[in-house]
Amino acid sequence: MVISLPKFGILEKILNIDVMSKTNFVGEFEINASQKMLYPYIYTAGGLAQWFADDVTVNEDKIFNFIWEGEDHYARMVSHRTNAFVKFEFIRDDDDDPPYFEIRIEKSELTQATFLQITDYSEIEDEEEIRDLWEGLLDSLREIVGG
Repeated sequence: MVISLPKFGILEKILNIDVMSKTNFVGEFEINASQKMLYPYIYTAGGLAQWFADDVTVNEDKIFNFIWEGEDHYARMVSHRTNAFVKFEFIRDDDDDPPYFEIRIEKSELTQATFLQITDYSEIEDEEEIRDLWEGLLDSLREIVGG
């Protein structure tokens, strides 16, 4: 018997698949931009709407609405540090272990290169598909920031 779960995580929505367990994907992606330049693109609704989703809005309760293919996916920003990281947790009434994603801006002390460390805790089991999805999203971000 297969149980179909609602698709609220970014990866489930974009790949349009149903699975039963969650996977914790962690990947690092180099990007040629400063921490200060990148932060608005990972922290603000307007910045995220430019590369991450079809549209992103935020309401007066600071609940973000990530819109993909006309469907709403609500998340709250559960933590952040200016010019360093942001973490969004998707809001699901039926889940004690909700999907989330975190984006950290890291700088290599040795090479001075900037990286985005992505943690995506979602209901997708194929890490190669997750990596491919994030590479595509980050290619869009690179085009915007020139990196």
